[in-house]
Amino acid sequence: MSHELEMVNGAAQMAYTIDDGKPWHKLGVALDPTCTPQEMMKAAGLDWTVEKRENFHRNMDGEFVKSGNVSLIRSTDSKILTQISDSWNPVQNSEAFDFFTEFCKAGDMTMNSAGSLFDGKKIWALAKVASDFTVFGDDRVEGYLLFSNPHQYGQCVDVRFTPIRVVCNNTLSMSLGQEAKHFARFNHTKEFDSALAKEILGISTVRMEEYKEVAEFLGSKQINDAKYKEFLGKVFGTTKDGELKRNGKLAYEVFETQPGAEFARGSFWQALNSVTYITDHQLGRSAHKRVDNMWIGGVQRQKIKAVEIALQMAKA
Repeated sequence: MSHELEMVNGAAQMAYTIDDGKPWHKLGVALDPTCTPQEMMKAAGLDWTVEKRENFHRNMDGEFVKSGNVSLIRSTDSKILTQISDSWNPVQNSEAFDFFTEFCKAGDMTMNSAGSLFDGKKIWALAKVASDFTVFGDDRVEGYLLFSNPHQYGQCVDVRFTPIRVVCNNTLSMSLGQEAKHFARFNHTKEFDSALAKEILGISTVRMEEYKEVAEFLGSKQINDAKYKEFLGKVFGTTKDGELKRNGKLAYEVFETQPGAEFARGSFWQALNSVTYITDHQLGRSAHKRVDNMWIGGVQRQKIKAVEIALQMAKA
């Protein structure tokens, strides 16, 4: 997705912490892992604001009159980011980074990366939660919090907690009940409520412990070939002849070859990760679409469905 990064005077508008490698072809500014959210915002070139300005057009008499539409303008270069309605409430980049401040000060998170996509239309900030776990010897799962702030009409502010399986960089999605919702979305007709977002997310080590328990249980239950095909059929559907559909076939083919296949081999954990692997790394028409799917796209619902089906079958 490096080609989607905004470039200003030849510099990628991105920053990352050096402990997490050099993502996206080593583009952007490397920072110390102890950096504050505000330091990362500035290093990524995101310390700008947006404002609404009314649009005008010239009438038949040559006079400029209000058109009834509004543009969202970036402060640094007066670039028009999107056309909006007057009731549209922009969320400033500083609000996104301020969201992380108390977590970082408390030692609950460290900043991971941040940047600008599509010429400033989409801003992201990513932090690593200080509560990872390891199962099956060396299969590590880390927790991340993503804040996506789009300066684009029709898109919502999205804040979500997502574990990532390190060995394959797969995002994991598990439904832990209504009291443990892992994301919060806010449209721009209302002002962003950071307190409500934090309340909904309920970020804590308890959340990661629940993910660990699910992983350990699925890894303790073996799955045979017939059950694996049944599992994939329930996740992706089957044809009228009872054959797996395309995505199910893709998952079936990577069962033994996916990264991390050696952990809990032949288990429901391995079966589940074949689903997360293809949805994150093989589905989608472009790298950008795949990244969107990984974090906030429709495949998140499919992953939750896959976990629920895996648990039902493993318990049977």
